[in-house]
Amino acid sequence: MERIKTKYLGLELKSPVILSSSGLTSTLQRIKDAEAAGAGAVVLKSIFEEQIMNEVAHVDSYSDYPEAADYVRSYVQDNSVGLYLKLIEDAKQQCGIPIIASINCRQAGEWVDYARVIEAAGADALELNIFLLPTDKETSSDEIERKYLNIIEQVKEAITIPLSVKLGAGFTNPLAVVREIYYRNVKGVVLFNRFYPTDIDIEAMTVKAGDIFSHSSELSNVLRWTAFVNGSLPLIDVAVSTGVHTGADAVKAMLAGASAVEIASVVYEKGLEVISEMNAFVGDWMRRHEFQTTRDFIGRMNAGNIPNPMLYERTQFMKYYSNHE
Repeated sequence: MERIKTKYLGLELKSPVILSSSGLTSTLQRIKDAEAAGAGAVVLKSIFEEQIMNEVAHVDSYSDYPEAADYVRSYVQDNSVGLYLKLIEDAKQQCGIPIIASINCRQAGEWVDYARVIEAAGADALELNIFLLPTDKETSSDEIERKYLNIIEQVKEAITIPLSVKLGAGFTNPLAVVREIYYRNVKGVVLFNRFYPTDIDIEAMTVKAGDIFSHSSELSNVLRWTAFVNGSLPLIDVAVSTGVHTGADAVKAMLAGASAVEIASVVYEKGLEVISEMNAFVGDWMRRHEFQTTRDFIGRMNAGNIPNPMLYERTQFMKYYSNHE
């Protein structure tokens, strides 16, 4: 394990494999199990801004009784956040790996206070998961990006622990967005958030959930942007999320420039033992290629380090297929 240590968000990780925000990190026992399996860190199951605020909104039925409404509102907030804070405190006391809290949000506002108390509870870092679904045709991409940056600025101002931002893959220019995030003294970005998939049942003609688990085939696009981000903005850490299912996937991500990888789908499918298998693969691969530390090869194949960065820029299938009959 000594060989595969890495540094992410300024934190020392015994392994580059992080168990990402999910039900797998929602209890103290599950966090302990992840640590025993070899995880370098865990990202706690997200606390949702909308969940908390919606719960608080339920006290509106007490509007005729102000004192009761204030009491219920305070209880709901304290109960929702209190359980989360207790999990952070217990995990920090009983586990030896970094505990990264997670907030899922859509706007700046009252919930920023929760970032402060999460830091006070002992979280080693905070992962900010922002997604604004652009369904309004009148809203420009510039407006959407400004909203993201406004949220990030307010949270960064509120805390001193390292902050990472988990992004979706739909930005017009991901590099420009990451650059603006970096300018706001954010330590890292997670590429990319995999959003809830939708599908259509053509017989019942209803909307249904798609495949909730990622696949290794989804890694390709993440590798491309990781290589570009690390090649042009090497001082911001990248964690690769979505598509990492094997040790080979982890090595690819790190060669492209990732300091760490976040996994969940493969653990749901195969169990926590895949973490030790991935760690073993990375360590064995490093020995075969005579790398003593992960820093010896992280970013070795980013867009700035390979002889032909155009290989990452190819987007047109026809340019490929036209030469193959």
